[in-house]
Amino acid sequence: MTRNEFIETLQRVLAGSLSSSSVNENIRYYQDYIDMQIRLGQSEEEVIASLGDPRLLAKTIIEACKLEGRCGYQEYDEVYEEGYEEKERGGFGGKVYRMPGWLLGLIIAIVLIFIIGIIGSVLSVFLPIIIPILCVILLVRFLRSR
Repeated sequence: MTRNEFIETLQRVLAGSLSSSSVNENIRYYQDYIDMQIRLGQSEEEVIASLGDPRLLAKTIIEACKLEGRCGYQEYDEVYEEGYEEKERGGFGGKVYRMPGWLLGLIIAIVLIFIIGIIGSVLSVFLPIIIPILCVILLVRFLRSR
């Protein structure tokens, strides 16, 4: 594997799970590391081989970021572990799944359309009955006031 293949694979895997600033920071680190090792006399192939599989390296970086909470990952579908203390005491300690903002907006829009549809259906059934009754009541009040 060449240096470019290694860096591209690492970047592609990291980009699926970390913020762009975290991805760039890690890519810069490994580019600098490879450059330094080459300057120290190792060949590019030796350095890449010593780093191992970039996909495994990326998974390790992602897990470390999650545990340290330093990744700056802002997508809503990331899983956060919370409540380690509660776990030890037998409490909640589960995973919290965050919904993407666009999905939440879509669900709210669908619910509002559904509610408006129900209200419209109810009104379409009762308005033909209610309007004549209201007209009769208003007419009776008008005639009584004279």
